[in-house]
Amino acid sequence: MIEITVPGFRHLRLAHLVLDYNGTLAVDGHLLPQVGEKLTQLSHDLHIYVLTADTFGLAKTGLDGLPLDLTIAPAEGQAETKLAFVSDLGTDRVVAIGNGRNDAPMLKAAALGIALVQPEGGAVETLVAADIVSTSILDALDLLSHPKRIIATLRA
Repeated sequence: MIEITVPGFRHLRLAHLVLDYNGTLAVDGHLLPQVGEKLTQLSHDLHIYVLTADTFGLAKTGLDGLPLDLTIAPAEGQAETKLAFVSDLGTDRVVAIGNGRNDAPMLKAAALGIALVQPEGGAVETLVAADIVSTSILDALDLLSHPKRIIATLRA
């Protein structure tokens, strides 16, 4: 668990990390360099879930051997599926990271939502739903390893 008190924002008790795959952990279906190592480090403090439609069909191969749970969701109703997944975990204990329009509801519902703008872009709706915006998945994951960065970004 990662516990952070952000003055003027909220007290966070994060137990779960929920991530999109394409555009978040991967570009064109291929896992970005160093992401596996960062996820392995974070798995000591958070239960990690990757929830994806797996557009390129490469998520299982890309994530093989990493300490996480992968769920391939149906192509239809992605936003609702992701929101329900986060809700089932308990939104007050979830940090969610994504870039696509279908990630917006889960980022808004999560205790901490982080939107990404990387080579595949980021949907404006998702940026608005997030608490933090990052231009790199490695930087976003580092926020969780260095919680004072979250405090510096979100304090009132």
